[in-house]
Amino acid sequence: MNYNIVVLDGDGIGPEICAGAIKVLNAVGKKFGHDFNFEHRLIGGCAIDKCGVPLPEETVKACLASDSVLLGAVGGYKWDNLPVDVRPEKGLLGIRKAMGLYSNIRPAKLWSSLANASPLKYELVKDGVEIIIVRELTGGIYFGERGKGFDTMSGEYAWDTEKYSVAEIERITRIACELAMKRSKKIISVDKANVLESSRLWRKTVHAYAQKHYPEITVEDMLVDNTAMQIVKNPAQFDVVVTSNIFGDILSDEAAQVTGSIGMLASSSLGDGTRGLYEPIHGSAPDIAGKDIANPVATILAAAMMLRDSFGLTKECAAIESAVQKVLEEGWRTADIMQDGAKKVKGSEMAALIAERI
Repeated sequence: MNYNIVVLDGDGIGPEICAGAIKVLNAVGKKFGHDFNFEHRLIGGCAIDKCGVPLPEETVKACLASDSVLLGAVGGYKWDNLPVDVRPEKGLLGIRKAMGLYSNIRPAKLWSSLANASPLKYELVKDGVEIIIVRELTGGIYFGERGKGFDTMSGEYAWDTEKYSVAEIERITRIACELAMKRSKKIISVDKANVLESSRLWRKTVHAYAQKHYPEITVEDMLVDNTAMQIVKNPAQFDVVVTSNIFGDILSDEAAQVTGSIGMLASSSLGDGTRGLYEPIHGSAPDIAGKDIANPVATILAAAMMLRDSFGLTKECAAIESAVQKVLEEGWRTADIMQDGAKKVKGSEMAALIAERI
């Protein structure tokens, strides 16, 4: 099979970590008989420097014509003083909108060989943890009506509106169900239905949609405050979690901290089709760019997600994850996950080790 992948290297360590992911994808292609064609395009600060805008039209066209998109990172100190509407981060928001991506999938995976890196007690995470948070990305309070005002009784005030439609809830539920069907066939839907009317609609819609279209899946409800507590009390109980924009924003960061290192965490943004945007959750780290010390594993795992969730290549995804596990079990570490007694390697060396074990 042939797959056309647009690579948005971006800024800072972006080109380095994308190069590592490409090395691993090429190893997958060689083993399983696939051809991955890579087309590099500009986004973020580097696009501003060369084109004057953070998201050139040529980049948008290439992404929309691709089978999927791999992104490194955007931003850096160099562009911090630019006006908000032309900052590098606008490129990321723009490409998500152009591709119609309304869900963000953030797997918080703690490998058993890195259990000591977690801030939680060892006995809670010794067998490893993987929580996949499916966050609605384009609705809710972040995009609802808002305003501010002043009155003589209260003084200055401001307000924001949490609003969801059945259609918005159904489409994010579909994404969560598709992921759950490849895993435990269980979903935890997180809301605040004891207080919020929008959450009551959320809860009713998630159950109705899952029951109608994915009857094999079990849906469990959990209030957001209890979820926050349970993630640090017993993280192993979670698999796929689906929730609103604001709750997903908060809970995904909490779950990420359970793993102990953001250098190991991938993410994706998906819409109605199979085309997605895959990226690590960390930033561009301009202070270490060009030093070959950045951890490429998050980007490599993002590429693995692409194989599974956009291309349906489950065996190939598993091959990458197995290779990562083997390298970690053998004691190889980049600087950010270095432990006593481990073998320290450069970022490019880590990617090469993973590719060799495909």
